[in-house]
Amino acid sequence: MTMNAHGAIATTTTPADTGARTPEAAGVITGARERIDDLDGRIIGLVQERMAVSAVIQRERIASGGRRVNLSREMEILGHYREQLGRPGTALAMTLLELCRGRV
Repeated sequence: MTMNAHGAIATTTTPADTGARTPEAAGVITGARERIDDLDGRIIGLVQERMAVSAVIQRERIASGGRRVNLSREMEILGHYREQLGRPGTALAMTLLELCRGRV
């Protein structure tokens, strides 16, 4: 197993590994999996960047006498993810918020 340029897992896949019954389908699946691995690497990088930006916000808010967490802002974020992705978007947003500010 190796990592690609975006930090995603790069693996060698044989047609049998794809679950496909034809070489053509295996080729499509293999290509799509490579794209997913690349997207996952980019998503992870963006989450890490979001965590760093959130740390700056928290540091400045606390230094100015504010609270670590702004609940009204978090509710906006939850609503946005729910509107864009449906109910599972709320769970995704909660996970992102937890990663970026820790449990409250």
